[in-house]
Amino acid sequence: MAGKSTDRDLTQGSIAGGLIRFSAPLFLGLIFQQLYNTVDTLVVGNFVGKVALAAVGSTTPIINTLIGIFTGFSMGANVIVSQYYGANDEKSVQEAVHTSVIISAFFSLFITILGIVTAPVMLRLMDTPEDVIHDASVYLEIYFSGAAGLVFYNTGSGILRAVGDSKRPLYFLIFSAVVNTVLDLVFVIVFNMGVAGVAWATVIAQVLSAILVMFVLSRTSGPYRICWKKIKLNKPMLESVFRIGLPSSVQQGITAFSNVFVQGYINNFGSAFMAGYSAYGKIDALALLPMQAIAMGCTTFVGQNIGAGKIQRAKKGINISLALSVAFTAILLIPLIIFAEPAIMLFNSEPDVIYYGTLYMRLVSPFYILTCINQVYAGALRGSGDTRAPMIIMLGSFVLFRQVYLYTVSHIFRNNFYPILFAYPAGWAVCSIVLYVYYRKSNWEHKSIVIRNKNMNNRESDM
Repeated sequence: MAGKSTDRDLTQGSIAGGLIRFSAPLFLGLIFQQLYNTVDTLVVGNFVGKVALAAVGSTTPIINTLIGIFTGFSMGANVIVSQYYGANDEKSVQEAVHTSVIISAFFSLFITILGIVTAPVMLRLMDTPEDVIHDASVYLEIYFSGAAGLVFYNTGSGILRAVGDSKRPLYFLIFSAVVNTVLDLVFVIVFNMGVAGVAWATVIAQVLSAILVMFVLSRTSGPYRICWKKIKLNKPMLESVFRIGLPSSVQQGITAFSNVFVQGYINNFGSAFMAGYSAYGKIDALALLPMQAIAMGCTTFVGQNIGAGKIQRAKKGINISLALSVAFTAILLIPLIIFAEPAIMLFNSEPDVIYYGTLYMRLVSPFYILTCINQVYAGALRGSGDTRAPMIIMLGSFVLFRQVYLYTVSHIFRNNFYPILFAYPAGWAVCSIVLYVYYRKSNWEHKSIVIRNKNMNNRESDM
């Protein structure tokens, strides 16, 4: 294939080496992507105040709900691109890329409208305190007005990752994270724009990263090039994207939406507890990045190898991905627990905020090992084209079980926040067990879109 200078063929060579080289830029990219909200939180927590910190933190479940709907469909497109790329089907790769761009345009408009309209309602559903709700509403209104930047960046970077190029998305993120940080400081400290300032900084940075990735895809020599004059919707490819992407979309959207209600339980304990939880949440998001990067790498690895018909190599890659994920997470846990208090202090210096944030981190972080299992196996199954099973299992664990757990413990242990803290670890445990059993017992390796099409063509030729 053309364009091999930046894309990476994961169907040959060292499995561990290939996964590490591919996942390392993903990890760094996720760090810089996470810096968007983390820097926002740092700036408002230190230069605006506790209420602003709680406001920005409380918006995360709402943002993740609507963005999760899109990223599910985006994942469907990425799986298809990686499988056709592994199968050396250049025509199908380009059709998948062009279809992805059209889907992104639709979702940009959809998320913007839905986000602005539903944000106030969702804030009320979370029982957001009155002293927090105004700033949270301002942040969300501005954020969703620029949703197109986030959507098109994720589409473009997802296409690049599907063909093995994890470096250029990293470069774009570094650039946009620097822009976001500089604008945060200028808008908040110099122009005294408060929460609105950090929201505008994020939007501008995301739009710039989207422009960069779309420009690169328009100029590449590979089969994944975007030809704007030739772009059109391919109906069979759209159906494939929806078949693979819809389960992930439903799972991510509903799971994120359920976190709105989790946030509601948190909000019942007041703004100090909310702020501590918000500060912990930013560190938590960073701590989960190694396993997420490896899981994303595993998805692309499995997609390319299944597309190439190398099933045993795909299975070896899954085992190595799990080992790498557990190892890196275990190493990260030590400083995370030891330096929990100074880490929380970066976000806010008030004693009650530090207390709650430190408590949350030290009690919950040891359970991160459980997330390695469910993230890697879910990523592997999605890479094969089996997105329905992860959807059902994750919805059952992260939504149904978690909500039943929270409702039960909140009524049994009234005004006691300790049982609330273990809602996430409990869901992780259930999900990991069920996903492992499914992976071992199902025929997930035979659900590839490439294999399906070959079988369909064979049936047609026999008629």
